[in-house]
Amino acid sequence: MEIIVTIMFPKTILTSIFLFVIAGLLEIGGGYLVWLWLRHDFSWMLGALGGFVLFLYGVVPTFQKTHFHRIYAAYGGVFIVMSVFWGWLIDGIIPDQYEIIGTIIAVIGILIIFYIPRKGEKI
Repeated sequence: MEIIVTIMFPKTILTSIFLFVIAGLLEIGGGYLVWLWLRHDFSWMLGALGGFVLFLYGVVPTFQKTHFHRIYAAYGGVFIVMSVFWGWLIDGIIPDQYEIIGTIIAVIGILIIFYIPRKGEKI
């Protein structure tokens, strides 16, 4: 049996990646602000700002052009990738081999869940 995978229009792919990155930055950034407030005794105002940023995170995925469950399932993988990079770039923690392997597996999951077209669905 031959499997044919059609490729989405590149603009659609770039738009979805952009939305995933923005949502990821909002979620991780907002969560980080709340983390600083609660775990490192920063001002409650930082926690409130983090809560607002997390609210914005909830809005951004609504601009994706597919089903809710698919967006959030794929975003779980995006969150894994971005969290590992956040830890490396912001906290200075170099990813170990297991984090790298897990990140690769997450990317494969994102590609399968989000970018492979389903029969009967328009892209």
